[in-house]
Amino acid sequence: MQPEKMTGTLREQLNSITPALQEMQMRKEARLKQFMEVQTEIQRIASEIAGCPENEVITVNQEDLSLKKLDEHQSELQRLKREKSDRLCKVEEYKVLIHNYAKIMGMDPSKILSNVHTSLLDGASDQQTKNISDDILIKLNTMVRQLQEEKRHRMDKLHSLGKALTNLWNILDTTMEERRPYGEIKIYLMTSGSSMLGIGSLTLETIQKIESEVQRLDHLKASKMKELFMIKQTEIKEICKKSHMDMPYQTEMHKIMDMIMSGDVDHDDLLKTMDGYIYKVKEEATSRKEIMDKVEKWMASCDEERWLEEYSRDERRYSISRGAHRHLKRAERARIIVNKIPGLVELLLAKTQMWEQERKKVFYYDELPLLAMLKDYMLTLQEKEEEKYRQRENKKVQTQLVRRHENSFILRPNTSCSRPTSRGFNTSPGSSTMWSSRLSNMVEQPSADNSSAEKDMHIRKVRNKSMQSTLGNNRSISISYEDKTPSLSTIKQGISPI
Repeated sequence: MQPEKMTGTLREQLNSITPALQEMQMRKEARLKQFMEVQTEIQRIASEIAGCPENEVITVNQEDLSLKKLDEHQSELQRLKREKSDRLCKVEEYKVLIHNYAKIMGMDPSKILSNVHTSLLDGASDQQTKNISDDILIKLNTMVRQLQEEKRHRMDKLHSLGKALTNLWNILDTTMEERRPYGEIKIYLMTSGSSMLGIGSLTLETIQKIESEVQRLDHLKASKMKELFMIKQTEIKEICKKSHMDMPYQTEMHKIMDMIMSGDVDHDDLLKTMDGYIYKVKEEATSRKEIMDKVEKWMASCDEERWLEEYSRDERRYSISRGAHRHLKRAERARIIVNKIPGLVELLLAKTQMWEQERKKVFYYDELPLLAMLKDYMLTLQEKEEEKYRQRENKKVQTQLVRRHENSFILRPNTSCSRPTSRGFNTSPGSSTMWSSRLSNMVEQPSADNSSAEKDMHIRKVRNKSMQSTLGNNRSISISYEDKTPSLSTIKQGISPI
């Protein structure tokens, strides 16, 4: 209704306009209410998204209450509702993940959510505005990542413990009765996935229980491995002792023992390493076998040589006694063996030198170089031969002295026609015994401890004493013969008349 087209008095015109005015006011109030409701909802949702309380007073711009403006506010409200719905879905997803992780790892999900925000709890009051702000979403996302990392860490630990437990079971031959409490670990290792994990599968108590069992079996394994190591080491020692070798790989074995005590060595690696050492030791013992057989033969020959020397020094060896013939036979066999020693030592020297050239190492026999032992023995053997030669020469000289002394009696001049009686030379009946004892004292051998120079000096002294004794005896015999010749003539004259 346009005012310029109205007719009538002013009151009539006012009365005709009043209903339209009232209608307009009612429409305005309704529009204001719509604007208020929309803007209030927008402010509430925006506050939830922003994470701040609704402290601002809502004011509606009454200058623009058009439907266009209202549509703009309603569009903004719909956008905020969609964003709120999306955020709520994300929050629910995070909450579900947190609940699942917490159940598997034996945690309290309510405690985890309350640490993020109290509005996230399921039992929160309806009046409490649910915080779906960006900060809350970031915190929930961080919490989920932390739980995922913790779950992955526990799964890796459980996997490693399960693998170690299975290996220990196989190594130690654990019975099924002892394995039964840990059957879930075997199933988890077979599936190798988190889908088979049930409630409480990754709790700290479960992991600590398995870890304690692994530690117990590790200690048992260490003692078993130490026992196995000692068996292998004893085998190597026996091979070395039998072959008179030095104990090899001692530094490496000390390191292996340290690794066994610390648990850093694998059972298969230990067996492989020790078997390798045993193979190398056996191979070297095989290469030494030919030489060692001849060394043993040489040692046995040396024993026979010592026995023969002791037997030769025995003054009663030719006496008639029980078992004397057996000793004589053994002495003959020992002489044959001893005569072969120089050739055996020469052969040993050649083979040992060849072995050392091939192996580029020294041949040790009971921690002593075999070549040095053989060369030292050859020097000793040469010294013995020289000593025997000197003794034979000394014996020849002594024999010549005794013969010369005996010849002095046989070849003496005879000044009488009649031979004197034996009593004319020695009035004593035991004179021959005295002479033989004196002669034996003159030619007595020097002790074995004297040097060759002392022995030569002793020979010269014996020769001088023998010569002096011969001259003195000849002189005394001549004087005695001349003194007794008249008496013999007188006797002859007294007898002749008869």
